[in-house]
Amino acid sequence: MIVNKNASLKKLNTFNVDASCDVLVESSNTNDLLEVLKNKELNNKLFILGGGSNILFTKHYEGTIINLKEESIKILDEGPVKVQVEVSAGMNWHRFVEWAVDKDFGGIENLSLIPGNVGASPIQNIGAYGVELEDVFDSCSGIMIDSLDKVNLSKSDCEFSYRSSIFKKKLKNKFIITSVRFNLTKSNHLYNIDYPDLSNLSESGLDLKKISNEVIKIRNSKLPDPKQYGNCGSFFKNPIIGYSKFQKLKEKFTEIPFFKTDSNYFKVPAAWLIDKCGFKKINDENVGVYKNQPLVIINLGNASGNEIINFAKRIKDSVFNEFDIELEEEVIVM
Repeated sequence: MIVNKNASLKKLNTFNVDASCDVLVESSNTNDLLEVLKNKELNNKLFILGGGSNILFTKHYEGTIINLKEESIKILDEGPVKVQVEVSAGMNWHRFVEWAVDKDFGGIENLSLIPGNVGASPIQNIGAYGVELEDVFDSCSGIMIDSLDKVNLSKSDCEFSYRSSIFKKKLKNKFIITSVRFNLTKSNHLYNIDYPDLSNLSESGLDLKKISNEVIKIRNSKLPDPKQYGNCGSFFKNPIIGYSKFQKLKEKFTEIPFFKTDSNYFKVPAAWLIDKCGFKKINDENVGVYKNQPLVIINLGNASGNEIINFAKRIKDSVFNEFDIELEEEVIVM
C-alpha cells in the first residue's frame, strides 16, 4: 500500500484535468483496503477511483481517494458450454475482454475497448453495440464502508437500469466493489451483430475475435485517444423519451434517428441532438466536442474541470431549448 498526501490526480483521470486530493492511497489487495477503512485518519470522506475514465474533477478533493490496483482473473467454474470467472475490481476492463476473447470465452466481445476498470462496470452498468453488462453479470463482492462487512450482491440486488445501478443510488459512497463474477460462454456463442454499426460483419465464419476487432475499429474511428485529447468517452446518456414527445419531435425533425425500447419509449442518440445544435463548430478556448463524435467532450489543452462542466452546461441548455430534452451526464462530476 502506498499513501501520498496532497497528491496530484492528473495522471489518474482520462480528462487529464490537473486536480489533487488530500490523501491518495494505492491499494494492492483487500487487506490494504480494510486497513484504510479501519484508519480513522484515512477513513475520512472516501472516494474509490478506478481507471479514472468516467470522472471529471472540478476542484481539490478534500478527503481520501483510494485507487484499486489489484489485477487478477480466476476461473471459478468451467463446463462444456459455460464458464464463470471472477475478476478483481482493479483489472483494466479491456485487458479482461482481451483475455476472454483469447480464451474463446464469449459474451463481452462487443464491449471491447471500453475504458476503465472492471470494478466500475456494474456501477455504470456499461453497455455497447447491443450488449449490456447485465447480460453476463453474475454477482459482485465488496465491503460495506461503515460496518466493514464483506458482502456478495446478486444481479437482482444490483438494481440495474440504463447506465445506472444501486451503486449510484442507495449504495453510493457506502459500498466498495472488490471483485465481479461473470458468466461467459465456452461454446454455442450467441453472436450479437444486429447493431447497425456492425452491419459489415457476416454470420459466415464469424468468431469472437472478428467481432472484437470490428468494435475496436469502430471505437477508434469515433473516439479520440485520451493521450491526444483528454476525454471520458460519452459525456451524456442517450435520452429515453415517451411516445407523445417522440411523435412531436418526429413531426418537426423527420430525420431524427431512434431506437425503440418498447411500445411507449424511444431512445434518441444524444450525439445527433448535440450535432443538430451545431456544437461540432463551437468550442471554447480549451474545450470542444470531438469532430467524429459530438457526444465526446474533449480537453483541447489545459482545460480545468470547471471549464469542461461549463461547456457541458452550454450543450445541455441548447439541447433543452431546441428539443425540450434534458440530457443527463454519464460522467461523475466531482
